[in-house]
Amino acid sequence: MSDLTEVLRRRLEVIVGTPFTEGNSITVLRNGDQIFPAMLEAIRCAESTVDLMTFVYWQGDIAHEFADAMAERARAGVRVRLLIDALGGRLIEKDLVNAMDHAGVQVEWFRKPLLKSPFKSNHRLHRKVCIVDGRVCFTGGVGIAEEWCGDARDQTEWRDTHLRVEGPAVDGLQSAFIQDWAESGRPIYDDMDEFPVQPQSGSSVVQIVRGSASLGWDDMRSAFHVILSSAQERLRIATAYFAPDGELLGTLCAAPSRGVTVELLVPGPHADKRVSQLTSERSYERLTDSGVRVMTFQPSMMHAKVMTVDGQVAVVGSSNMNRRSLDHDEEVVLIALDRDLVATLDKQLDDDFERSEEIDLTRWRARPARQRALEKAVSPIRRWM
Repeated sequence: MSDLTEVLRRRLEVIVGTPFTEGNSITVLRNGDQIFPAMLEAIRCAESTVDLMTFVYWQGDIAHEFADAMAERARAGVRVRLLIDALGGRLIEKDLVNAMDHAGVQVEWFRKPLLKSPFKSNHRLHRKVCIVDGRVCFTGGVGIAEEWCGDARDQTEWRDTHLRVEGPAVDGLQSAFIQDWAESGRPIYDDMDEFPVQPQSGSSVVQIVRGSASLGWDDMRSAFHVILSSAQERLRIATAYFAPDGELLGTLCAAPSRGVTVELLVPGPHADKRVSQLTSERSYERLTDSGVRVMTFQPSMMHAKVMTVDGQVAVVGSSNMNRRSLDHDEEVVLIALDRDLVATLDKQLDDDFERSEEIDLTRWRARPARQRALEKAVSPIRRWM
C-alpha cells in the first residue's frame, strides 16, 4: 500500500472503530441495466436466505420482477425478509405486498409515521442492502423502481452506482441489515442463517461504515471528515443531494488550498427535488471561489453516491453528503482501498463529467435575484435536506 492508504486505514480504524477486512471481491454495477439483472440473478439462485432492505420501493415492471423473484424463492422454502422504509416505500402497489406476504416473504415497514413519536419517525431507513445466502451482497444507491431502469440516457433513466460484494465485508453489510431488522420485532436470525466463514474472494481491503441517527457526530460523519481531510492530490465526489453542515463544507473548501484537485458532481436540470437542489446551490459560490469544480449532470437525475481519493480509495454507498444523511437517517457505505476499483469508478466519473456542465463563478455571481431569494428561503430547512 502507499503511504496514503496506510495512513487513511489507521485513521479510519481508530476514529470509526471498525477494522478493515482483506480478501474482498467487488464488482461495479452502473445503472439499472447492470444493477437489476445482477441482483435478480442472485435472488433467483438463492438456496437458503434473501435479506433485502431499501428506502424506495415504488412501481413499474422492475418492482414486479423483484416481488415475483422473492415470492418464488419463499415458496421454494428460502427464508426471505424484506424491510422497506415506511415513508420511502409508500408508493408500492398493495397487491405486490399482499402477493409477497401470501407467498411467505416476511415484509416489514421501517418506522411507520406515528403522532406519538414524531421525532423518531423523522429518522428514516436509507440503507440499500441485499444479501443472498450470507455470501453475496449488493449495496449502493439504487432503489426498486422504474426510475432506475435503463442506462442514464435521458431524463427517464436515473444515473446510479451499485456494488456486488463477496468476502469478509459481507458480514458488515449483513450486520447493517440486522441492526434495522431488529426494530421489526421479528427474530434477528433463525435456523436458515448459516453465518458462513467468508472466503478470501479477491484483493480489496474494505471497511463498512454504518450511520445512524444520533446527537453529535456519528461514524458516517467521522469517516467523511477523515476522507476529505486526508486527500492529497485529487478528490472526486458524486452525490444526489449536497447540503453539508458548515464544518464539512469548510473541510471540502480547504482542500484546493493544499493543492488538491476537487471535483463535485451533482444533479442538473432533472433533479428530482428542487428544494434539495436549492440547498446545494446556496453553496456553489463558496465552493467555486475556493477552487472546487462543481459539475451539474445534464442527461438525467444523478443519484449515485461515490467518492474517489487520489486514485487509491473508493467510497460507495447510500449516504449523500447532506444533513439528512449525516444527521437523521440510517446509512451504510463501503470504503475500499483498491486501485483497480477506483480506476473503474474514475473512468465512469470521467464519462459523467463529459455529460455535465461546470458552474462558472462569474456567471453564477450574476444569477437572478429570484434565484438568490429562493436559496435564502430554504436556508432554515437545510438541516432536514
